[in-house]
Amino acid sequence: MSQPKSLLFVCLGNICRSPLAEGIFLDLAARRGVRDQFKVDSCGLSGWHAGEEPDPRAWAVAAKNGIELNCIAREFDADVDPGQFDLLLAMDASNARGLLEAGASRETVRLMRSFDPTLSDLVDDAGNPKPGADLNVPDPYYGGERGFDQVFEMLVRACEGLLDEMT
Repeated sequence: MSQPKSLLFVCLGNICRSPLAEGIFLDLAARRGVRDQFKVDSCGLSGWHAGEEPDPRAWAVAAKNGIELNCIAREFDADVDPGQFDLLLAMDASNARGLLEAGASRETVRLMRSFDPTLSDLVDDAGNPKPGADLNVPDPYYGGERGFDQVFEMLVRACEGLLDEMT
């Protein structure tokens, strides 16, 4: 039996976008019957919220869509995480830069929305954004519920595309 593919979803604080991506991905993988093919985690580049549960608005949008969030925020560990995960899935370009600056290899860092099949014309053959392409998952932290709904929808499309590519 082959080793599970390991994925780390990364945002800034690990209470909004990356826990949602983790929960959505795990739910979709379970529905497709491939959950056992993946080792999945999420983290933040900052330690501001380490030890905290996801933002209540992330909980609410997840629950409204039948998704469980079973994670506690943690900070990215530059000494361990790059060697433990096949893919480091950054929620935005700033997160991707932070991962690279922390020593992650360019081959393992991808923007989450680069897997969204509706945005395939914005991505080159290597999965990198074409010049001028905006593949950021916006941070909904300072906005309202509508921002969380929009982020949820973006992440569902990206997680479906990621699963399609990895299975």
